[in-house]
Amino acid sequence: MASKRALIVDDSKSARVILSRMLEKYDIEVDMAESAEAAIEYLNHHRPDAIFMDHLMPGMDGLQAVQAIKGNPQTAMIPIMMYTSQEGELYVGQARALGAMGVLPKQVRPVDVSKVLYELHLLPDRRDSEQPALQPIELTAGEPQPGAAADATDAAAAPAAPAPPAVDWGRRIEAAVKDQGVDLRRFVVASLDSFATRIVSDVRDAMPAPKPPGEALLPVPPAAASKTNMPWLIALGSVACLALAGIALWIAALKDLDKVRGELATLKSTNTELVRSRQELADSVKDLSNALAAAPTPAAPAAGAPANVPPARSETVPFGELPLDRGRLDALRELLSKLETQGFHGIVKVTSWAGLFCLTGNSTDGYTPAGGSLPLSKCDLIGNPLDESSSGQQRQSLAFANLIASVRQRTAGAITVAVENAGNARLAAAYPPRSETLTAGEWNKAAAANNRVEFAVEPTAP
Repeated sequence: MASKRALIVDDSKSARVILSRMLEKYDIEVDMAESAEAAIEYLNHHRPDAIFMDHLMPGMDGLQAVQAIKGNPQTAMIPIMMYTSQEGELYVGQARALGAMGVLPKQVRPVDVSKVLYELHLLPDRRDSEQPALQPIELTAGEPQPGAAADATDAAAAPAAPAPPAVDWGRRIEAAVKDQGVDLRRFVVASLDSFATRIVSDVRDAMPAPKPPGEALLPVPPAAASKTNMPWLIALGSVACLALAGIALWIAALKDLDKVRGELATLKSTNTELVRSRQELADSVKDLSNALAAAPTPAAPAAGAPANVPPARSETVPFGELPLDRGRLDALRELLSKLETQGFHGIVKVTSWAGLFCLTGNSTDGYTPAGGSLPLSKCDLIGNPLDESSSGQQRQSLAFANLIASVRQRTAGAITVAVENAGNARLAAAYPPRSETLTAGEWNKAAAANNRVEFAVEPTAP
């Protein structure tokens, strides 16, 4: 009897079968669940030694399931390994942050499975010293630490991160489909061999013993003849069943290929957003460096500095408008007028934040916010094309730039305006959790609150 038990959670039947066969070779009992909800219900009555969790599933996804399992004191100590085609440092870091031990790719080799089982303590001892198959978290110099706040001064001094090497997704998909086809062929061949051996044995047992030479041959009764033909009929039926099973497995493999293609499209979209965010960060660092170089050295407020410094304020930006224009221009003009009247000395920081809208359209004709009743999954794009395509001075109107230059000239450098684009890192309103029933109206309500410009005042000694 096996001493260890594992739970496989995956909506793909073929993926569950392939991994379960690998684990059973190591005398590990395997239970399966086709959804995260079914896995949580299973854990109410059972305690497996390890869980292999898929990422993209209908309903609750794999990361949400990991968070729910680790949040329950009764199941928090069960080790979880993500078993998915997702990869990359950002995904591995997110999975590890939620409590998963690592990521096991679906196109895994048996030797990699044994390494993972040693690390999960599902095998008694380790018989090799190779590196583990888990993908560790490696943060590059240009990426922020998870959970840490962004520091404008440190960001100005840090160099831009080098672009990540290009990933040949086509070759990876081809390799994954090829490996899955090989496993499918092996399964069908092994099953056919087993059935053939059994049929030959049954036919030999059913055949009459050879008669001695010279003994007269008697006619075979019809009942005996039908009984003799029965093994051949059973053989033909078995072959037909195997053919149908092979076709079903091939259809399942095609469905898994479509799923992999969908995940690839999602990864490409995420990679495009990361490249844009990196470019925006580089532009923001450059603008902030110029502003800090032109501004006087900050110092502690002197005794004569004004005590009634206006509090920070925020202005929302309608979709499609320049962040630093119109209503935000009037708000900045009013704030600077008050500060000049008070004899203020210091910096006025103007920070723009982008909301991620559910949009319909295309890059040629443009994008517009989707209708309120449209399901979020039907959106053509979730993002902010105007903010992503603009950089530095392109986010402000000519009138806004003239106002910044004039106030510095009028006050002889006493008041300096520093402009910064902070992307979508800090939220004013949390986006609702994604689900099949979530609508574009609910999502865009949060996006409109996050699409904003904030004004903050920092006094210095005159």
